[in-house]
Amino acid sequence: MDQRIINLYDEYTHRPLSRDQFIKKLVLLTGSMAAAMGVLPMLEGTYAVAQTSPTADLFTERVNYPVEGGQMKAYVARPIAVKPYAAVIVIHENRGLNPHIEDVTRRAAEAGFLAIAPDALSLLGGTPANEDEARAMFAKLDMPATISSFAATLPYLRQRKDCNGNIGCVGFCWGGAMANNLAVSVPELKAAVAFYGRQPDAAQVGKIKAAVQLHYAGLDERVNAGKDIYEQALKANNIRYESYLYEGVNHAFHNDTSAARYNEAAAKLAWGRTIDFFRTYLA
Repeated sequence: MDQRIINLYDEYTHRPLSRDQFIKKLVLLTGSMAAAMGVLPMLEGTYAVAQTSPTADLFTERVNYPVEGGQMKAYVARPIAVKPYAAVIVIHENRGLNPHIEDVTRRAAEAGFLAIAPDALSLLGGTPANEDEARAMFAKLDMPATISSFAATLPYLRQRKDCNGNIGCVGFCWGGAMANNLAVSVPELKAAVAFYGRQPDAAQVGKIKAAVQLHYAGLDERVNAGKDIYEQALKANNIRYESYLYEGVNHAFHNDTSAARYNEAAAKLAWGRTIDFFRTYLA
């Protein structure tokens, strides 16, 4: 697919660009409305194709737990056997808690973890089905309060009998930035993995106690602009970290609901590295 189309979709999903403006620009790039409508399903999420992790061999549930201002909603998955597990907080993109992220949560559970995916939009009523509505709701979030709400997931997990107290997080896009912010804000966090996520303020990196793993897409100029400064700060503060750059792939390469941006080889490699990282630092 024309990289200009991928870049336009990235602009649409991350910047103040209305759907009407996006469609008009997409028509100009593709040559016609019919061609634009043909391309659109390859860009937007098709959740039915992403149900790769069945629930039959897992325990799953939906939970609420208290945060300042109300209740955080979350999806939970773990192996069926009732015993304490290391826990992984799965943090969604700027579309909220959707079927794809629930599927990723089950993948973490299949790897032997207690996995929980909080909904950042909980205090606004929860993630709507319409992705445009969800993205608009993210602009209403107060980030310090949202970071605190995600941080509240740790004490909730620790009081569960199926958690052994070792907790990490993994986030994608908006969630990647949140994973970096949690690493800065929550010293009890043992491991943080960020997929193509915005970096924290370099001056705050010294607060990190967790081991950090970073995954970047080679074609993702927007996020990669802060990559080197972050890594320099990690080195300067002697933070344990790993950083991987996947050449020739786009932002959101791990999201298998978007055919145009998903890269199977990079996604499987990055996810394998993520699970190995958690098994090392959450043991």
